[in-house]
Amino acid sequence: MKKIKNIRFVIFLCLTTIFGYAAAQSGVAGLNTATSTLKTYVDPATNIALVIGGIVGIVGGIRVYSKWNSGDQDINKELMGWGGSCLFLVLSSLIVKAFFGL
Repeated sequence: MKKIKNIRFVIFLCLTTIFGYAAAQSGVAGLNTATSTLKTYVDPATNIALVIGGIVGIVGGIRVYSKWNSGDQDINKELMGWGGSCLFLVLSSLIVKAFFGL
């Protein structure tokens, strides 16, 4: 009796494996869909990064200008900080576009 149950269980496992393998898909269609969907988000995201970079540049320019007019002699650190952040935002948007081939 126990031997028959074991044989039935083994047959069930074999059939389940065979049907599962036959029903499985390669996933190529899903990867292509994900890639095309992701490429549609790249342009708006890079545009947002450029806009944020422009805003940060304007704010940084105003802060550096006000410090310079107030007579502060150590504006190099401030200038490099704001300029570096703007440069990072602009370059990151270009690198993202180049990474996705757009």
